[in-house]
Amino acid sequence: MALELKQQLRLTQQLVMTPQLQQAIKLLQLSQLELVDVVQQELQENPVLEETSEADEDRGAEEQRANGEVPLETEASGPEEARAEPATSAEPSDAQKIDDIDWQNYVDSYPQTSPAPVRDEDDRRSLETVHSRRETLADHLEWQLHLSPVEDDERLAAQWIIGNLDEHGYLKSELDEIARQSDVPLEVVGRALATVQAFDPTGVAARDLRECLLLQLAALGIGNSLVHTLVDQHLDALQRRDFRGIGRALGITLEEVAAAARLVGTLEPRPGRPFGGEEPIYIEPDIHVYKVGDDFHIVLNEDGLPKLRVSNLYRDVLTRRDGVAKDTRDYVREKMRSALWLIKSIHQRQRTIYKVMQSIVKQQREFFDRGINYLRPLNLRDVAEDIEMHESTVSRVTTNKYVNTPQGIFALKYFFNSSISRFDGEAIASESVKDKIRRIVTNEDPRRPLSDQRIAEMLKASNIDIARRTVTKYREAMNVLSSTKRRQIG
Repeated sequence: MALELKQQLRLTQQLVMTPQLQQAIKLLQLSQLELVDVVQQELQENPVLEETSEADEDRGAEEQRANGEVPLETEASGPEEARAEPATSAEPSDAQKIDDIDWQNYVDSYPQTSPAPVRDEDDRRSLETVHSRRETLADHLEWQLHLSPVEDDERLAAQWIIGNLDEHGYLKSELDEIARQSDVPLEVVGRALATVQAFDPTGVAARDLRECLLLQLAALGIGNSLVHTLVDQHLDALQRRDFRGIGRALGITLEEVAAAARLVGTLEPRPGRPFGGEEPIYIEPDIHVYKVGDDFHIVLNEDGLPKLRVSNLYRDVLTRRDGVAKDTRDYVREKMRSALWLIKSIHQRQRTIYKVMQSIVKQQREFFDRGINYLRPLNLRDVAEDIEMHESTVSRVTTNKYVNTPQGIFALKYFFNSSISRFDGEAIASESVKDKIRRIVTNEDPRRPLSDQRIAEMLKASNIDIARRTVTKYREAMNVLSSTKRRQIG
């Protein structure tokens, strides 16, 4: 087979993700707080950008009027159509376009969103709700250890014990291992363990659930009783809620077992719970929806978001034709392009969020008026077709963003959910079905909890076509126990 060279002409299309486009896409996905951080970082890195205040904007507008200039806000063009000098017969280059843009008028002309809502003094976050660091379980125990009159070797062993506690407050290391690591005798480690177990919270430094509960019963003065016997000898059956088996084994009535089980239920199985868990996430709504009369008004949250403008100093560098080195002009020109694209991207982000929220309000109006039971099934394609954008854009806009509505604060993703068919009429949103299941479980008889099959039958009686396995899936998603574990005796 002979080898030969051939030439072929092929026409293809390829999407090139420029750095500017990547930045615009990234800004769409950011929440309000994340956007503020990005803008602040850009203000530090780009000398051309600077923050302006409302007083500066008003002063600039007054200077324009004094000079007989017409403010650009009277024009209908968007930020993409920043005003430049009339073109000559030759097409101006990018550098000339950047040099000729009236940057002050450009930034003053296009506010990022509508004005932010006026807040009352009572709505501001008080200083008492803000703190820098939350106390950990180890900190709490170390503080108590410093106040305890113990020997140095016992104190050292106690510190090793505290350092080996997990997030729930349980000791996962063996005592002989702690003795070896701390170079302290085993009997001293045992005394140190007893010292730590006497600290607050009660039950801390236990090695299993049984020991944890017994420590709490001892602190309450409950010993050699039915409750103590349940925890010490029948804890596994108690976790399975096998009350009848426990009653037969101990020769007592079902009501006595139920009364003792209720007392055990008041104990804390995870002593470190108040100190553990993830740090709280403070939600700052990106959008506010207010009802004024019969209409809903959308206001984007701009609290803390700096208003950007281009520095007059660097703008003058490009307007001067001589006296400035070429490297300096190139550097300033590049930073000017970056500043322009950032401002345009922020404007585009705000407009896109506004359009998406406007479409959601239009399609979920009954929810905003009447509550969760009137939430309609909605998907990204419905909103994308309504605002004439791609589904991926809508998905990015609704990521990590929250809206404050008359019904409460919700994630934008909350309004997009699947549908459950009805026997007659239009479909119902899955979130509305979850809320109905939650209400049914809340109002059930705790001595006779409803099974998933029974809940499905009740929903079908309410004109909702749903299978038992779907009820089970929704119940587990809401962290609701099964009917067997929800049953209460007595």
